[in-house]
Amino acid sequence: MLRECIEKCPDEHWDSLIARYTFWQVAYHTLCMVDCRLDLSDDAWQPHPVFHPAGRADLEDEYPSRRFTKAELLAYFGFCLEKLNATIPSETAAALSAPAAGFPFSRAELHIQGIRHTQHHTGQLSASLRRVGVDTRWVKCGP
Repeated sequence: MLRECIEKCPDEHWDSLIARYTFWQVAYHTLCMVDCRLDLSDDAWQPHPVFHPAGRADLEDEYPSRRFTKAELLAYFGFCLEKLNATIPSETAAALSAPAAGFPFSRAELHIQGIRHTQHHTGQLSASLRRVGVDTRWVKCGP
């Protein structure tokens, strides 16, 4: 659903505000958190030079160091999806039940918090698109 929001965002809506951040900034922030939370800790996270030209500052500062295009955020989405597909299957029961480095809960809970965070911002992006007449679909799991 996040990818669909990025794909369907009209060019003229890319810089529209969602609260005090632009559409693309909300999408970028969401992807940054997916990227970072898939590592074992914040310290283990290494900024990708294409997606984080200012290094850790792109994650830690309120605003990214530069504007990102739709194509760049779709590429970042692909990067995060590959990282997720490599990380989740490699998790063990012991690792998932262990405390998440830098957080007051387990690694399993960190993944759940990451899902919630992604859902929250995807909902913001989707609502923003619906307000300008762009439909997005909601994907449900199960029968």
